[in-house]
Order: sequence, then C-alpha cells, then structure tokens
Amino acid sequence: MQMISFVFFGMVGITFLSLYLVDKFIPDDRINNSISNWILLISSYLFVLYADYRFAAVLAITTFVAWFFATKKYYGVGIVLLVLSLAVFKYTNFFCESFALILGNDFVAISLILPLGISFYTFSAISYIVDVSRRKTKPKSLKTVALYLSFFPKFTSGPIQKSQDFFEQIEKKRDIGWNTFSLGIQIFVFGLFKKIVLADRLSVFVNQVYETPMVFGSLTVLLATIAYSMQIYFDFSGYSDMAIGIANILGVKLPRNFNLPYLSRNVTEFWKRWHITLSAWLQEYVYFSLGGNRKGKHRTYINLMAVMIIGGIWHGANWTYIFWGLLHGMSLIFHKLWMDVTQSDKKRNSSIGKIVSTFLTFLFITLCWIFFRATSIPHALTIIQRLFSFEPGLEQPYLWLGISSFILIVSSILANKKSKNSLPANQKMNISKVDAYYPLVDLSSFWGMVAFFVFCGLILSLAHTGGSPFIYGKF
Repeated sequence: MQMISFVFFGMVGITFLSLYLVDKFIPDDRINNSISNWILLISSYLFVLYADYRFAAVLAITTFVAWFFATKKYYGVGIVLLVLSLAVFKYTNFFCESFALILGNDFVAISLILPLGISFYTFSAISYIVDVSRRKTKPKSLKTVALYLSFFPKFTSGPIQKSQDFFEQIEKKRDIGWNTFSLGIQIFVFGLFKKIVLADRLSVFVNQVYETPMVFGSLTVLLATIAYSMQIYFDFSGYSDMAIGIANILGVKLPRNFNLPYLSRNVTEFWKRWHITLSAWLQEYVYFSLGGNRKGKHRTYINLMAVMIIGGIWHGANWTYIFWGLLHGMSLIFHKLWMDVTQSDKKRNSSIGKIVSTFLTFLFITLCWIFFRATSIPHALTIIQRLFSFEPGLEQPYLWLGISSFILIVSSILANKKSKNSLPANQKMNISKVDAYYPLVDLSSFWGMVAFFVFCGLILSLAHTGGSPFIYGKF
C-alpha cells in the first residue's frame, strides 16, 4: 500500500474516525486506551497484509522473537536471531555472489522475498531487547511490542523511534480530534509537497543522466549530481514529514528525522542533522557498545569506521553502500584528527569560514551520494570520470533544479533567521544552532484555511504525475 494512494488515505481516515469515536464515547481511560491500541495494531497489520501476507508473517515472527527473548532475559540469543533474520532476507544473494566472484564460479540468485520495512523494524526490535537488558524499559506485553514494531506510519521508512518514547505515549489516553488532525494534516502536506513536487520532478533529470552518463557533458553531470542531493533530501525528509503528520493525526508523536542537514559545517554535524533517528540508533546501540571514545583515540577511530560501514551495509546489499559508508567513516576520522590538531572547537570561526566549511561539506556529501545512487562501483566511477573529464556532450539545464535550490535556500535562510531571533545574543552567529520548523497556520481561522487549501491546490497543479517510489522504501 503506497502512502500516496486513495487506499492509504481511506485507511487513515477510517482509523482516525474509529479512534475519535472511541475517545468520545468511552470515558474509562483504561478501556479507551486498550481499544485504541487494538485499532492501531489491526490497522498496522492490514497495512502490511495489503502488501503481502508473507511480509506480515515475517513481522509477526520478528515480534515474537523480540518479545519472548526480552521477557525471558535471553537478550543475546534474541539479538543474534534478529540479526541473522535480517542477514538472510537482505544479504544472502549479496554474500553468495561476492563469494562466487572470488572463487570464479557462476552465480545463480536465490529466490527470496525482501519483507517490507525489515531494516527499520529489525533495528527497532533490537533496540527494545537492548533497552530491556539495560533496564531503560520494562518488558512489555506481546500486543504492546507488536504495535511498537508494526505502527504503520513509520513502518516502511521510519523514523526509528525509541521504544520507551513510544510506550509512554500508547500506555496513556490520547485526545484524538481536531487538534491532532489540524497539526498532523499540515505536516503531512508539507511532506507531500517535498515528495511529489520537488523530489519526483528532480528524479526525472537524475534518472536520465545516471542511466547514460557518457552522453552528457561534465556540467550536466554536475547538475545531476547536485540534483540527486536535492532529490534524496526532499524524498526522504518528505516521507518523514508525512509519517510524522499521519502519526500525529492518530495521536502519536514521532521524533524528528531531519534538521536542515545541508547547513552542516562538517560531516560530524551532518550526521546529527541527517536521518537523525538512524544516527542516534547507531551511536547508542553500536558505537557505545563497541566502547565509543572511552578506550583511546585509535579505538575511537576504529569504532567510527565500523559504525559507518554498518550504516552503509544497512542501506542495501551492494558494494556501493559499503564504500559510501567507508567514505563517511574516513571523513569522521579526519574531522576528529583535524579538531585535535587545530583545537577548532575552542575557536570562534568567522562568517566566511562558516560559509566555506558549509560549502565544502555539501560538496563532499554530494560526491559521496554518487556511490549511494549508482548501481555499481564501476557505474559510480564512470559518473565521476565524466564529471571531471570536461569533455563535450549533451548539455541539459533543468529548470526544476533551480526552483528546488531556490526553495531550499530561502527556507533555510528563514529557518536560520527564526532560530537566531530565539537565541541569546552571544549565540546568534552560530550556524549549528539553526533549527528547521513547520510554518503552521491556524486552520480554525478563515484565512488559515484559505492558505492551507491554496497550498494544496499548488501541490496538485505542480505535482509530477509520473511518480516514483520513496527512495528509502527499498531499505
């Protein structure tokens, strides 16, 4: 079931109406909460069943494993089984093909399903077991764990919510009604604009250039590379906004997943702003578990590299993702070395220095995205070779790249200005303090409603009707 479909909108509407009626006509908080959670659980499994009954079966087994081994305190066994499950479904063919190439044998792909959302709910299941083992949360009922792992707004592509944060919300009565709907629908619409107007239109240009890079000149390849940076941001942050909006309509708060990442002054800051919930998960459950920075500098560098390679592998079964993670791991290590040598964290950088560092960080991130988008390492190297060859070819400026860049720059400036106005005077020049925000309107007012529907009409008129799947939907 696609998030942008009448079937999905219908399911959300029925779920919201059911929750609203329960909230309105069942005054007993305990009964109200129990029925509401059953409604969310049933809706979530219907969402998965609509895609494939086998996906629902894998989800149910994963849920039972997480619940059973956390309850029985066999934490290590549960984590190993979950990791093995993810490895079997997602990486069997990748490992078999790699070994076949090493041995010089022919490779025949094994027919395996790739369950919807398995990367996201497996990480959530692991975090639940670890949190129970660390006594950050108590063991929960099977129904509660099932809802945590299957909650459909975040099921396909996150955000990866911490178990305790989710449990605290669903274990108490939630007031479902106009307030949750008016806020959630606006956040959803902002995400919809990012996806079907900006990301999908950029995808047309990116796909064309990446499919035949040798046909195009270096300038067009450069523009397509920048366009992909824009596309993946608008696509994934758009999905996150839509998930956050739908969850808010249903009375559940999901964590922020993006915070203007292309304003980062270094790669370390970038990973605090990009896919925030994955970065936090890797830091808490992998980096800290490996020792973090508590065992000396060399061990810290090894841990950083391990975390980023794991993050790369998590994204997909392809050497391109591993190399992408390797590049980011190397950049994080370089940044730490640079900070140690220059003591930059103790100095106040000039405005020009901030702009230069932000530009260089964006440039590095954009070049790394080539490996993320390419189908293979040779494909990525072909694009890079074409990018720096300066050889003539078809030149094709793309209007929507300019429009998307303008929207991103203006919205970033507005967010920067808003954030600085809310900060103490001695912090107003620190770009790292900038925060994204939703420019919400009051839908109970006439002009607020007019502005909202005008924006909806703008989306419908500018939307790319061809559409394309969410990039992170395949992970």
